[in-house]
Amino acid sequence: MKTRLATLILTLALPACAPLTLYYKAGTPVATVQRDTTACQVVALRDAPVANQVRRTPPRYVPPRRVCNASGACSTTGGYYLPGDVYTVDVNAPLRKRVENQCMADRGYSPASIPACPAGVKQAAPVGATSTLPRLTPKSCAIRNSDGSFQIVNQG
Repeated sequence: MKTRLATLILTLALPACAPLTLYYKAGTPVATVQRDTTACQVVALRDAPVANQVRRTPPRYVPPRRVCNASGACSTTGGYYLPGDVYTVDVNAPLRKRVENQCMADRGYSPASIPACPAGVKQAAPVGATSTLPRLTPKSCAIRNSDGSFQIVNQG
């Protein structure tokens, strides 16, 4: 029970520590970035549709085992194969991401990764959400809000 609780807490806390990754063009309203991203994702899905392939990992051979009891009587179990695991791969996923990235680049965006703000900056910043992407500086950082929005802070 404690392990599950710790895992849940870590799962919820990690996104707050992770960098904010987004398509970036200074001066662009966040709503426009979201619309453009959705439009490019739709184009990418159309041009590189989901192409799932079912695959299996190789089978594994478990060799025979010799087991002896306390009185010295031994027996050998036969070897056997364990079938491989079945999994699904979308073989077009990397191509779809490249199409999305190219579409966003054609619209003037570039990928950006903005580090999370340190706790002190997060506590000192007024609560809010970025509505227009500011110019980034080497001291820019991001605060993730609980509603999914974010705030970009230029420190210093």
